[in-house]
Amino acid sequence: MTSIRSARPHELPALIEYPDDPERNAATRAYLGGLLETKCTRPEWCLVAEDDGGRPMGSVVLWTLPGHEVPYAFVLFEVPAGRAEVGAALLDAAARTARELGAQELEHVVDSPAQAPQFQREPERRGELLRGSGFRVIRDGRRFGLHLPAELPADDPRLTFRSLADIGPGPFVDLLEALLAETADARLAADVRTHGARRAAEQLFEETAELAHEPGWWEIGYDADGTAAVISLPARNPSVHVIGFVGVAPAHRGKGYAVSAVVRGTRILAEHGAAEIRGDCDAANTAMAKAFTRAGYENFADRLEFSRAL
Repeated sequence: MTSIRSARPHELPALIEYPDDPERNAATRAYLGGLLETKCTRPEWCLVAEDDGGRPMGSVVLWTLPGHEVPYAFVLFEVPAGRAEVGAALLDAAARTARELGAQELEHVVDSPAQAPQFQREPERRGELLRGSGFRVIRDGRRFGLHLPAELPADDPRLTFRSLADIGPGPFVDLLEALLAETADARLAADVRTHGARRAAEQLFEETAELAHEPGWWEIGYDADGTAAVISLPARNPSVHVIGFVGVAPAHRGKGYAVSAVVRGTRILAEHGAAEIRGDCDAANTAMAKAFTRAGYENFADRLEFSRAL
């Protein structure tokens, strides 16, 4: 029978280490150490499956944003090959612990190809384990990255930008409501179906605002006719600077403004010390994928986002 327990102090931040894989071991150790330091996780949120000798053979670590007390995702999910029952036990324990802490759903992302810091090898097997434990795919995404310094296109002269510091949140939520009504993003479309466009827009604004940012970074770009055309919400998550969200109002699509919004957010983050910037979009949102590419970003990974109601 699989036994699940919290990690012991001497097991942190290493947890599961692999023989002859020093790059992975060093990266995941540093990653978990950073999560513990920033309180994105806690020692009691680091769960391990142990063998008969009490040694860790699998792990899962609950995760949240800094300053929050309720986890809503997990990372560092490791299961020995051929031991699906260990994976199921870890996922059930993670779900139970998250629910006891007040979570209503639990999320996880699987990136391919495998890369630091989680090195999620065998993504198909991981997906099978997740689906077998009641997780469903809520988004098939594409990840993009840009290393700085990099040559950026000039700002779009057709657009006049005004910041959150200048105009307040109202126009931002209004524009988000308009563009979410016709979104190609599966996750955002599901939010609209569940909550309506207005509440989905408010939630998107609130959730993105959880990321570190300055009010002067967030902008709306206005077309020459005076109407709101694009929104740009650059920020920083606990690990890296990100294009938190960009979007184009339905009335202004087809003008190349998505590229303009990505470039604008990139330029602002570059001016505030970013060495690397990442962004993502739904695989179905081909216009946004092209915008990242045309702004100089590289599609470095695919990302499946999973969720399970608790």
